[in-house]
Amino acid sequence: MRKRILITGASAGLGEEMARQFGALGRDLALCARRVERLEALRGEVTSAHPGVTVAVRGLDVTDHDAVFRVFRELRDELGGLDRIIVNAGLGKGQPLGTGYFAANRQTAEVNFVAALAQCEAAMEIFREQGAGHLVVISSMSAMRGLPRNLTTYAASKAGVAALAEGIRADTLGTDIRVTTIFPGYIRSEMNARVRKTPLLVDTKPGVASMVKAIERERAEACTPAWPWAPLRFAMRHLPLGWVAKLS
Repeated sequence: MRKRILITGASAGLGEEMARQFGALGRDLALCARRVERLEALRGEVTSAHPGVTVAVRGLDVTDHDAVFRVFRELRDELGGLDRIIVNAGLGKGQPLGTGYFAANRQTAEVNFVAALAQCEAAMEIFREQGAGHLVVISSMSAMRGLPRNLTTYAASKAGVAALAEGIRADTLGTDIRVTTIFPGYIRSEMNARVRKTPLLVDTKPGVASMVKAIERERAEACTPAWPWAPLRFAMRHLPLGWVAKLS
């Protein structure tokens, strides 16, 4: 059992709900995010509901790469080791390329890929030292194809982290280090709170429950929720690009 779990981006959305659900399973938690006051509130909520659970929190901006390495090590030392690290922190900004919003697209790429690279590096240093661990990278169903409009940079960044995770998995085959890539579909979160109507959108709790279930199984890859996203994965990869563009 992976007892000690670190989650980045844990102050809201999918990360916050993962903390609640892993806490309910009796797991000790290391929670990171920029908004420390929200982490403190979440710690109080989890420890009140589950008194046997230890929750350590740290403020962390994942674009401060030196801080990523330092905070991961501090949390490892506080919990006496880390069994699973979930690279979850992400950003959903984006505009069509060439429309004057390079800053927003660059920020999305930096948070979703470069900062994820730093988190994976820090996690793998810990796991290689320990000789074991479970790295979980949260990608997106948008990673399956290049997508138009506001999703172009976001989809590219999520495809990048999926390839990064697969490369780490290839590098650790035959060891006690496991690597899982999660491809969430449309799950309600703070990132998409303004979206009123989206086909196939599921509420946060059941959506995250499907993620937690997949993470616990430690498979190489999982689309969550499995229905309808597992069959849609095949469709997205094989449909003509024009059809995929209309669906996005």
